[in-house]
This record gives sequence, C-alpha cells and structure tokens, in this order.
Amino acid sequence: MSDATLHGTTKPLQEFFDVALVDLDGVAYKGPDAIPSAPPALAEARGAGLQLIFVTNNASREPEEVSGQLTNLGIPTEVEEVMTAAQAGAIMLTEHVAKGSRVLVIGGKGLRTAVSAAGFEVVDSADDAPAAVIQGYAPEIGWRDFAEATYAIHGGARFFATNLDMTLPTNRGMAPGNGALVSVVATATGVTPLAAGKPEPAMFHMAAARTGAQRPLAIGDRLDTDLKGARAANIPGLMVLTGVNDARDALLAPADQRPSFIGADLTCLAEAHPEPSVSGEWVHVGEARARVTEGHLLVDGGTGIDRVRAACVAAWAAADAGHKVVVETLPHLGVTF
Repeated sequence: MSDATLHGTTKPLQEFFDVALVDLDGVAYKGPDAIPSAPPALAEARGAGLQLIFVTNNASREPEEVSGQLTNLGIPTEVEEVMTAAQAGAIMLTEHVAKGSRVLVIGGKGLRTAVSAAGFEVVDSADDAPAAVIQGYAPEIGWRDFAEATYAIHGGARFFATNLDMTLPTNRGMAPGNGALVSVVATATGVTPLAAGKPEPAMFHMAAARTGAQRPLAIGDRLDTDLKGARAANIPGLMVLTGVNDARDALLAPADQRPSFIGADLTCLAEAHPEPSVSGEWVHVGEARARVTEGHLLVDGGTGIDRVRAACVAAWAAADAGHKVVVETLPHLGVTF
C-alpha cells in the first residue's frame, strides 16, 4: 500500500498527537447548532492533554466572534485558539510586502482588522496606489470591489487571496465561495493570486507553529480543502463523517485528498485506530474486511466505521494499481450520519 492510505495508532488519537487543527462547519458545528458529539469529545480531548486550534477558511469574521460562538455552543475557546484565513492571509502579506505598505482589502471586517493589525495601511481604492490587493469572502462585496481590485492589479499591485474555496455551505445548500469570486478578478487581470487558506499548506503550518506543537493532527470534513490541505502540509488528517463529504466520497478520493484516519465523529479522538493489514486479496481493519474483485468492492464483518476504513484502503489500492472501481456497485457500508 502507498503512503496515501489509512494509518493506525496503538493509543487514542488524543494521546498520540499534541495539537488538533480543527475545522469548524461540519466538524464542531453544523449551521447554528453544535454537532451533538463535538462538545463532550473536545472537552475529553483537552482533558487528555490535546491542544486545540480551530482553523477556518472563513475570512469575514473576527476571531473573537468565532471563539464566542464556540463557547456559546458548549466548546469553551480562547481567542488565541482561533486561526482564520484572514489572519493567515495577513501573515502571508508580511512575507511578501513591506510593513506599512498600502493594501486594498476586498472582504469583510475580519480581513480588514487582520491586515491592519499586521502593520499595513488598509485602503479602499486603486487610486491610493496600493502595493497589494488581498481578497476574502464577504457577502456584501460586488462588482465595484472587483473593479477596484482589477484596476489596482493592472497598476502593479500584487494579488493575494485568503482562500480559494469554490463553494460555501449554507443552510440552503452550496453557494459560491471565495474562490469563485476570486476567479472574477483573476480572469479580468490574468493574475493568479497567492492563497493562504486551505487547501494550501500555509495555514496549517502557521496554526501548528502558534502552539509549538511537534505532532499536529488536522481534522476536517471536506476532502478538497481540509484533507487535501493536510496532505499538502505533510500533516496527518482525520476525516469525520459529520459534514460535507461522506463515506462514499472517501472511497473515491484521489491520492492528494485522502485522510490518514477516518472517524464517525469527534468521539474517535478517544479511540485507538486499528492498523490496516493485507491478507491475500483482503484488507483487514479490526474485524472488518474488504477487497476489490473485477472492479467490484466487497465488504463484510466488523463495525460500520471499520467497514468504511477497510473499504477505503481496498478501493484506494485498486485505484493506485490502475484498476477502476465500479461506482454504481459500491455497497452500503452500514454507516449513516
């Protein structure tokens, strides 16, 4: 099996790793409500010595808002335990633009605050001759903002983005994300921005460095941002099945989006994860086993989540060997959330 597969631990994840870089929507909460298992699971993890940093691609909100929301949902959180894409973007600016420079901010108050706090002068017009443009999501931005960014970039300003998520989950379904809005300016200018947020590795490295942790674990629900970012950062990723992507999505994940661990929800932090093993044509995880025969995935035994784990390892190995898994025949794995 390649390294782009599931791993195992001999002790609970919350004892094996020293900091968890936790995504928010789909992991800690869904919409306005906490995912029921999240508050007690995270409290237990803290009690076991696991540090927590909540890492979000949302660049429109202040860290104080995020920590307040989590605390109100029963997950007590300090401001220093929140890393937003706005903060990551501001840190990225300091690596490429001289402090004190003018920066045209296209985004919400969270991004404006972060850029200002990083030592830049926030401006609103290309006429102010900014050295850089940074774009983050805010529902109120529109054509005039895109036009100012375009004028500034054509005038020589460098282009940055907080993140490139093409979609944004809402209570009505998926909506255009910051990546979709950034593409308007990128198309108009022909310039691709440097991006700080997931799936770029920078924000994971920044968050881990904040704690001084040596063994970070990234936790998320989205393969194309959370888990792809973990792979890019060379940090083990835990996929929980409480958000956007489900077990079927995990089976079909390309190598650069595969998690290192899969759990039903955050309660899996308190568990050791069985190491996958191969015996003949079968992949074994706990009491579950799976194999791919002539493109068909066969799974039986064990618990629902171990069947998911075994199925993923078998499907990924088949895909890596150039064998197609027939999607229409994927079995029900006995896991619903």
